[in-house]
Amino acid sequence: MKKIYVLAFMALLMPFIALAQISISGTVTDKTNNQPLPGATVRVGDRSAQTNEQGSFTLTNLNRGAHTLVVTYLGYGAYSRPVQLDGPQNIRIGLTPTSLLADQVIVTATRAGEKTPTTFRNVSREELERNNLGQDLPYLLNQTPSVVVSSDAGAGIGYTGIRIRGSDPTRVNVTINGIPYNDPESQGTFWVNLPDFASSVENIQIQRGVGTSTNGAGAFGGSLNIQTTTRKDSAYAELNNSIGSFETIKNTVLVGTGLIDNKFTFDGRLSRIKSDGYIQPGFSNLKSYFLSGAYYGKKDVLRANVFSGNERTYQAWNGVPEAMLPSNRRYNGFNYEDQTDNYTQDHYQLLYTHTFSPRLNSNVGLHYTYGRGYYEEFKEDQELADYGLDPVTVGSELIENTNLVRRRWLDNDFYGVTYSLNYKPSDLFDLTLGGGYNEYDGGHFGEVIWAQFASNSRNQDRYYQGYGFKTDFNIYGRANYQINNFNLFGDLQYRGVNYDISGLDKNRAAIDQNDRLHFFNPKIGLSYLLGKSTFYGSFAIANKEPNRDDYVNSTPATRPSHENLKNVELGFRTSRAGFAAGINGYGMFYKNQLVLTGRVNESGEYIRENVRDSYRIGLEGDMRLRVNNSLNWNATASISQNKVDRYVEFVDDYDNETQQQYTHYDTDIAFSPRFIASNEFAYRPFRKTEIALLSKYVSKQYLDNTSNEDRKISGFFVNDLRLSYNTPLKQIKNLGVTLLINNLFNELYESNGYTFSYFSGGFTTENYYYPQAERNFLLQLSLKF
Repeated sequence: MKKIYVLAFMALLMPFIALAQISISGTVTDKTNNQPLPGATVRVGDRSAQTNEQGSFTLTNLNRGAHTLVVTYLGYGAYSRPVQLDGPQNIRIGLTPTSLLADQVIVTATRAGEKTPTTFRNVSREELERNNLGQDLPYLLNQTPSVVVSSDAGAGIGYTGIRIRGSDPTRVNVTINGIPYNDPESQGTFWVNLPDFASSVENIQIQRGVGTSTNGAGAFGGSLNIQTTTRKDSAYAELNNSIGSFETIKNTVLVGTGLIDNKFTFDGRLSRIKSDGYIQPGFSNLKSYFLSGAYYGKKDVLRANVFSGNERTYQAWNGVPEAMLPSNRRYNGFNYEDQTDNYTQDHYQLLYTHTFSPRLNSNVGLHYTYGRGYYEEFKEDQELADYGLDPVTVGSELIENTNLVRRRWLDNDFYGVTYSLNYKPSDLFDLTLGGGYNEYDGGHFGEVIWAQFASNSRNQDRYYQGYGFKTDFNIYGRANYQINNFNLFGDLQYRGVNYDISGLDKNRAAIDQNDRLHFFNPKIGLSYLLGKSTFYGSFAIANKEPNRDDYVNSTPATRPSHENLKNVELGFRTSRAGFAAGINGYGMFYKNQLVLTGRVNESGEYIRENVRDSYRIGLEGDMRLRVNNSLNWNATASISQNKVDRYVEFVDDYDNETQQQYTHYDTDIAFSPRFIASNEFAYRPFRKTEIALLSKYVSKQYLDNTSNEDRKISGFFVNDLRLSYNTPLKQIKNLGVTLLINNLFNELYESNGYTFSYFSGGFTTENYYYPQAERNFLLQLSLKF
């Protein structure tokens, strides 16, 4: 029935498709060499568009009469001319370079270009803005290929995650202006620490597979290369305020000075997001700011970024037992008032670019991140000895257990330098030499802040304290060489990792270890350029070290090996006025991939083990089409096979105080749906109004690597509706109202979970899920000055 509703909605749109309206199309090029300028902004009145990789653009749904056409592109002088619109027009525009450099050169070293033989998708600021009403960044990328997003609290605010091609966040490399964001020890990305960060993002490149060489932990499923606020020549101010279901509220203020004395810019953002969450209780209280100042010279750009996030969230980590889903999908097993996660993360970046000549430039980035915080939890009937505490005698009774409240802390520093040297001796050849050196110094400790029987504990005593110190050095060289219509690509990277851990873990066990790893990550490829189309193929090797838990829960004799990935990409992409599409096939072949097997170590902690052979093979499609002047259609689809050749499962046997062992062959990799598709119809019934239907389908996923139908996440089909109205109003450049109705047809679904099995008077499997919100809404009022 829900699919019928979707088809009916599409049918209602069809009568409007034939409406003829006026459009302008054309190309934007560099006036000095006639090369296309991708990413230039073309504006007529309140309508705007960005040029594609061939410099082409199309503006539709324009009124007849006299207008002013304005074209802007960083590093080039603005272009303006009057146009008389009586019918469709096609024009060619040449921009003149200015003496000021553009910010884009800061991230070019770690990004793929149109000729690069790898699979990627660029996401612009405008795309992010359309859905940025308060949900975290992963949710704003939900319509990109092979992506599955999830939220612990169910509403897309707080703890959220993103998987690309089934790969979890520890295998997705994230950089911000070329600087690593993944936590060096856990290797995960925690977007809750950067609330409303999307409001300070200029663009994102998503690379699927190994991609190009980057900084930080290896990319084993994809990379997110994020660029923050860039130069804006005019002063501006912006207020965005959202309200929504689950008592959600978002307030954002953005300001910028524009270009001062043709040299300086200053930008700032202040944000607050609060939500009670779909899971009850599951509140989030998030605050953040972003400050940036830049100097632009004839040959230099110097930019300083300072940004920070503070989060306090009620824990919804444990999920909902499967048996409770029919009766209480919003259940949270925690009821202690301060069962919260509390963390603050400060980031400092200093980015410098120098141009030696039109064909040679360099980039250097210095960075420092300071993170600190804890999660607090109430625990019942804990053994005093587990906290280094003596038994308590009350009267004649010896008490060895107590109820208590504990905090587990992180206190860490991350700092380093990244660099690149970009040389282009001719239009047919370019060379990049880059790399970085980073250090991480982290403390892990626990405190008992209250106990029913306090024993010999004192305030701020640490019942465990451990340390982690990690250095990460990498250097890479990348080259592109064009011969006629062929482009040869080579990328060689060396990465060296040194990791020391010491002290006690949370179980008060000694964890002293040191490991040194050396990785060689080569990449080669070939592109064939045919008009506005590119055929490409590449082969890449990546290696990745174990994470902190893998070391803590093992010894030097038992710790797992590093993971190895061989990635093949074959694809085709094309782009022209009103249409862009790509299709690609991939193979990702793993050696020693680390997975949970159910096995426990001597402390009873579940450990990850290497599985010798596993693979992902798939086909992806990505299409964006301007059907006519009123209707845009964007769609993605991916179909894949994700297999473990041989998987050994360990099941706890409490009856016999041992573990039972089972061997499985040719099973599906956990959390790897075979089919993922997204679709967006965006229709403009009037010039200032847009109606968009966003759909997402994800097929079933297994919770572990056994392909057991009793341990799976069912497939789901979710539709969102976005209604927006934008108009200038007197002194306001744009007044925008956006209504986002999430889960329009009230699908009951879960997007994440976990499972475990055991013998205790019989065999039992326990599944826990993270239900996502039923129908809910977000309403935003945006004012731009």
